[in-house]
Amino acid sequence: MTRARARATLATSCVTHFLHDGFSDVVYVLLAVWAGEFRLTFAQVGLLRTAYSGGMASFQVPAGILAERWGERGLLVAGTAVTASGFLVLGLTGGFTTLLLLLLLAGLGSGVQHPLSSSIVSKAYENGPRRAALGTYNFSGDLGKVTIPALVALASAVVGWRWAAPAYGALGLVAALGIFSVLKRLDAGAARPGSARDRGGAGGGWGIRDRRGFQALSAIYVVDNTTRTSFLTFLPFLLIAKGSTVAAVGFALALVFAGGATGKYVCGVLAERLGVIRTVVLTELVTGGGILALLALPLIPALALLPILGVGLNGTSSVLYGTVADLVTPERRSRAYGLFYTLGVGSGAVAPALYGLLSDAWGVPATLAIIGLAVLTTIPLSQLLRVPLAGEAPSHPL
Repeated sequence: MTRARARATLATSCVTHFLHDGFSDVVYVLLAVWAGEFRLTFAQVGLLRTAYSGGMASFQVPAGILAERWGERGLLVAGTAVTASGFLVLGLTGGFTTLLLLLLLAGLGSGVQHPLSSSIVSKAYENGPRRAALGTYNFSGDLGKVTIPALVALASAVVGWRWAAPAYGALGLVAALGIFSVLKRLDAGAARPGSARDRGGAGGGWGIRDRRGFQALSAIYVVDNTTRTSFLTFLPFLLIAKGSTVAAVGFALALVFAGGATGKYVCGVLAERLGVIRTVVLTELVTGGGILALLALPLIPALALLPILGVGLNGTSSVLYGTVADLVTPERRSRAYGLFYTLGVGSGAVAPALYGLLSDAWGVPATLAIIGLAVLTTIPLSQLLRVPLAGEAPSHPL
């Protein structure tokens, strides 16, 4: 693939990621509105969020497997259309059950995005700066997380959520058609001749070239993702204990997300220069050290530290996503990404509840200290990647 086509493929995947992460995080804005309008309990509110994230997690591996036979392009566009359609009819809902079913459907559709888009980008940059490209791709998702919920919240205040949410759904349908058209013109994500069995590789059906390396990478991702979700869950309570207001907590989270968006891009590029292992060690030291330092700092210095902490907190993921492709055969890459993302989503869903029990027993500061120390276990784990990545390709420009 030429450099121009690779860049166009990356840009299209970035648009797709922006769109889907917007769908995912706009739910957070709408939950409070639905709770008031439909008189939902907190348990019902939690179930609505679980429906979307659970649907998304459950379809990632199947999407990766199906893409081997049908190609990423058709499944990616179909999933995007399903998610958009779910939001398009949200405005017609009259209660909890309908909301639950529509969010489950939308989440299932969105399950195609991470594994298939990542596979498309990694194939486009097979002989180029794959980690930097995936860092750019991940950065686009963070832009969607920041932008779309804010716009939908503003639109809901003006015209109501029953118009705002379907409007974004309609935009998603139009975008799905555009994504299909561009990917087809670029010949990206198309089905390839031969069955998945004919094209398969090693690894007992997963195409994993190095089981030990893939297991180590997955373990790093699980620790990194549980750290991120758990830290963000309990950070507001720590800041309030330091004297923060609820409004200032929102500002603090924005600082973390801004640093995280920067980290996803910068660390992807940094891995091309320093290598995977050095970058992982650096980002996890920043994360663990930052969390531990946060416990001792007063409020204002703590707020100043958050963007730097955000770089490490989110930056590792870009390095890990790009490294998956080094450990699996190209033909099974969609499947491997589906497995990898499912492990991360599952661990991220379970960890906050477990750390919540710990917080009830020992308090939030002690829990955050354990989280900060736990993330440092990724440093010895990263050393297990030395042999699998010994032949790592040199850097190339995007």
